[in-house]
Amino acid sequence: MSTPYIPCLDLGSYIDGTEEQRKKFSDELGRAFNDSGFVTITNHGVSQELIDQLYKNIKAVFALSPEQKSKYEKPELAGQRGYTSPGKETAKGAKTADLKEFWQIGQEVSDGDAIKSEYPDNEYLEELPEFNEVTREIYVKLENNGKHLLRAISTYLGLPVDYFDKQVHNGNSILRGIHYFPIENPEAIPDDAVRAGAHEDINLITLLIGASADGLEVLTRSNEWLPIKAHHSDIVVNVGDMLQRLTNNKLRSTTHRVVNPPRELMKTSRFSVPFFLHPRSDMDLTSLSSCIDAEHPKVYTDMTAGEYLDERLREIGLKK
Repeated sequence: MSTPYIPCLDLGSYIDGTEEQRKKFSDELGRAFNDSGFVTITNHGVSQELIDQLYKNIKAVFALSPEQKSKYEKPELAGQRGYTSPGKETAKGAKTADLKEFWQIGQEVSDGDAIKSEYPDNEYLEELPEFNEVTREIYVKLENNGKHLLRAISTYLGLPVDYFDKQVHNGNSILRGIHYFPIENPEAIPDDAVRAGAHEDINLITLLIGASADGLEVLTRSNEWLPIKAHHSDIVVNVGDMLQRLTNNKLRSTTHRVVNPPRELMKTSRFSVPFFLHPRSDMDLTSLSSCIDAEHPKVYTDMTAGEYLDERLREIGLKK
């Protein structure tokens, strides 16, 4: 078994570094995305104090009563805003829904961009005003980090450094707070029920900020499941399907899952907060000509980011 290349990269060395440091960061990021499909990021400008505030508020949201949470569930929004109750999302190809509930926060357009009409308003949580403020701050910081990472990816792919800039300005990105609830009676759940079935993310890249417990596993290129143990202050970054389509599999989407805890820990919760960086709906995901040759023929049909998102939301059961 070859050891996957899983670097811990200093984002500050890219944002504030020399041209040589930026090139080194870009090369290491591309190499990792070709190998294990993910990296961990330090020096990302999100303080430990803010991360602690985030998790305090995420835990408080899911501690609300079912009646309180149900006020914020809007099925017509396909889980894209507000609360989504257990049993609604199923990994593509799986028969049993994931053992989780979640809350989603989307883009807030403030510069007069006409794309604002495409986005529903976020659900304002009346019971926890601080939640709305903290999650908005986290959203903005992770979106900015994601833009820098996409610039490094552009360099790695031989594209203009600003290739993604216009595509992700006021993009359809999502911050998702997830509660993997306690499994009170393991005998009562289906044998194939897990906290999150094996799946790939829909978007360009995902930035995962901390997690309250172990459980995340990534499928390596050698087809083995590798547990991810990042420091609570690190950000884990992985490739999503949209970037995979755009690069004709040069950068491969990372298959991952969240496994159930050991039996002695099944009655405990796990919390997680991923940021799914999406482009604008009209971004063309047609594979780059530079990623197509005789050895790597074109794999994917042409479609926009909006069309692909719609297709995937139906496949995982969030949209009818």
